[in-house]
Amino acid sequence: MENFSSVNTSFNPSWNDWKWQMQNRITDAVGLASYISLTSRESAEIDQCLQHFRMAVTPYYASLMDPVDQSCPIRRQAVPAIAETYLAPYELRDPLAEENSSPVPNLVHRYPDRVLLLATHMCSMYCRHCTRRRVVGQEDRAITSAELERAAAYIEANPQIRDVLISGGDPLCMGDAVVERIVARVRRIAHVQIIRIGTRVPVVMPMRITSGLLAILKKYQPIWINTHFNHPRELTDEARAACAAIVDAGIPLGNQSVLLKGINDDAETMKQLLLGLVQARVRPYYLYQCDLSQGLSHFRTPVSKGVEIIQALTGNISGYAIPKFVIDAPGGGGKIPIGPEYVVAVEPDRFVLKNYTGDLYTYPNI
Repeated sequence: MENFSSVNTSFNPSWNDWKWQMQNRITDAVGLASYISLTSRESAEIDQCLQHFRMAVTPYYASLMDPVDQSCPIRRQAVPAIAETYLAPYELRDPLAEENSSPVPNLVHRYPDRVLLLATHMCSMYCRHCTRRRVVGQEDRAITSAELERAAAYIEANPQIRDVLISGGDPLCMGDAVVERIVARVRRIAHVQIIRIGTRVPVVMPMRITSGLLAILKKYQPIWINTHFNHPRELTDEARAACAAIVDAGIPLGNQSVLLKGINDDAETMKQLLLGLVQARVRPYYLYQCDLSQGLSHFRTPVSKGVEIIQALTGNISGYAIPKFVIDAPGGGGKIPIGPEYVVAVEPDRFVLKNYTGDLYTYPNI
């Protein structure tokens, strides 16, 4: 992966220190100017956006940006655009109604057997397409011990909960001791079978995946990790090494992408991303339709575009490389799979099916 930045990283002894990356996140237009060319108008528009939504970009991820191309897929995911200040009438502050599904603070319980534990509001990078932008980035703090205990008490009181997803914000932006405190507390709940962690650090700050962190996570297996690659240019040598370290530690690794207009909304780009992921031993899991969060209309594609991409991929790459295209239903309806229609007709004695090339076949309904 080419490093576009004019900033010389080879002589920075702290570059591979994740704590240095966190401490030196780029948070304004002045900092961005060290990595990309900005006109005075662009700088002013960034400042205007920052009155509504915070920016933070790790130096590592900024180094992947094309310094002059405004359509660079890395740049567009990280740098505020004035379009974020335009609110479409159908956009919502809390599009997934998480607050209505929160029985106690920091916990979302939508599905019967699993909960979402929001461990922090902090990320190493604030993605411009973030669905939780109403709260993420508003304060840099982790869940307190009292808040964690209240969430754990709710889980303990509901034995049908077998799966806890720790997310936020990005839980792996916290220090090792805090990560262990949270994971260990969840693991002590007898009926919790699976702990999952949602994180983008393999993409935007891969140096966070240290041997020390992995040694902690290995103590509390089974743990699964889902990360968030959106474009093949994010699959750098450093990112691949981070993914390899996670998998080599015995932790299954999946990926959740968001369909983003002008970034990955064509079949060839998505194909290269998905094939790169499986080569890196990362299983494509979900492709999300961009949520109805406020200020994201410039990223959103028609739903038909996602169906078209899945149809173009089906049969042309291996099935395990194709994610499930889903809409997270507004109002808290949960994830709904959306895909090409392969069942043409259902008759009393047979199904009529269409394969990926469009040919029709019948199968007895017995």
